[in-house]
Amino acid sequence: MLVLTRKPKQQIMIGDDIIVNVVEVQGDNVRIAIEAPREVKIYRGEIYRAIQEENSKAAVQPANIDLTGALPNKR
Repeated sequence: MLVLTRKPKQQIMIGDDIIVNVVEVQGDNVRIAIEAPREVKIYRGEIYRAIQEENSKAAVQPANIDLTGALPNKR
C-alpha cells in the first residue's frame, strides 16, 4: 500500500491514463475527482463490497425459477 500526502489541486497518477485530483479538504473529509477511461469501473469501497457479496450469494444459492412454459411446445 502506498500512502501519500496531497494538498488541494494536487494529483496522483495511476499508470498512464488514471488521474486522481484532490479537489477539497475540509476537516476529516477529502473530495477527489477521478479521470479514467470509460471502460474502467470506479466504485466507492462499500458499494464494491456490497456488489461482491451479492454476486457471491447469487452464485451459491440456486434461484427458485419456474421455467414451465418458458419454451414453446414442440408437438
